Amino acid sequence: MPSLNLVLPHWLYWGTLGIFPLIAFYLVARQKRRGVPEGPSLFLGYLFWLCAGFLGLHRFYLRSGWGFIFIPVFLAILYTTAQIRDAREDLSRTRSDFEFAQRSVSRAELRPGVAATAATRERLSKAQAEEAKAKAEFDRATSELDWREMVSRGFALLMAAMLLLDAALLPGLVRRTREREAQSRAAAESSIPEPAIPEVVLAGTHEDPTLQLHTPVTDALEWLNVRVGEFVAYWAVISIFVYYYEVIARYLFNSPTNWVHESMFLMFGMQYMLAGAFAYREDQHVRVDIFYASFSPRGKAIADIFTSIFFFIFIGTMLVTGYRFAADAIGLGEVSFTEWAVQYWPVKLMIPVGAALLLLQGISKLIKDIMIVVRAGA
Repeated sequence: MPSLNLVLPHWLYWGTLGIFPLIAFYLVARQKRRGVPEGPSLFLGYLFWLCAGFLGLHRFYLRSGWGFIFIPVFLAILYTTAQIRDAREDLSRTRSDFEFAQRSVSRAELRPGVAATAATRERLSKAQAEEAKAKAEFDRATSELDWREMVSRGFALLMAAMLLLDAALLPGLVRRTREREAQSRAAAESSIPEPAIPEVVLAGTHEDPTLQLHTPVTDALEWLNVRVGEFVAYWAVISIFVYYYEVIARYLFNSPTNWVHESMFLMFGMQYMLAGAFAYREDQHVRVDIFYASFSPRGKAIADIFTSIFFFIFIGTMLVTGYRFAADAIGLGEVSFTEWAVQYWPVKLMIPVGAALLLLQGISKLIKDIMIVVRAGA
């Protein structure tokens, strides 16, 4: 199999983080207008084909048993790739032995003006024999590697041909599956009533009494946090494609990367900072609520007002120190210490930005807590 030498360009990394969520927003809004889809989706079919078509998952998604024919071909590619890795190690070993034998022959050869003796002739003969043996081993290892690469390339071409064929067949497969499932649903609805879905109680969350309270000021503050939280939430989808590339590159092409781990590590760090305010707004942060859960709405508001003192101290500290941290990174043009050398300042800038968003959300919650306390009957 050929090797993959892709190193993600910095502009593509930052551009994807900015553009991908916008595309996701559009697709989600379009799907909401169209309503809940019934039956398989052509988009999901092609998504399965792109990300896991080598395992036939797009066929399984469409309830087709033909997906099983992909599995033995994929396993054959894995097996031959492992053999190629062993053959390369063997070739490296035999090349080293052959080069050592060539140097031994060179050292054993008689220098001009030096008389040959029985010992020197015997040493030269022995070195030449070792060289011939090492060359034969090296030629054998070279031929074996070429053969294994040819076999692996054949399986890879077979897999590529199968995937290209299914790419052309997918629209028709999706259409026929939809028709088949529509007939099955119609038959089921006429004979068996739809089972009731039990309601799941989200214990430990949504206990904040301010969740249902709205004012123009607090809604304006929270609108920004909701949009930012939804924006960075779609970053998690990017990780699926990136880690998919890493698995394929590492195990099929023997081309592991460093930039995949680093890019996702930094992305999730920024997501953690920017989504904190949204999680706070939705009351999804961890709370030790041994007593809090039993309080009345007014009691919870009083407790939140008291504990907000520590919240604002923490947020103020993080905002100031985070700003200094980011300013240093921007001033120095800091980059990572790996060969990818991606810019660090956008990552560190998310610390004060995330703190500012948490500050806005804290102010919004404090306003609503005070309203609950003042309006005793709220």
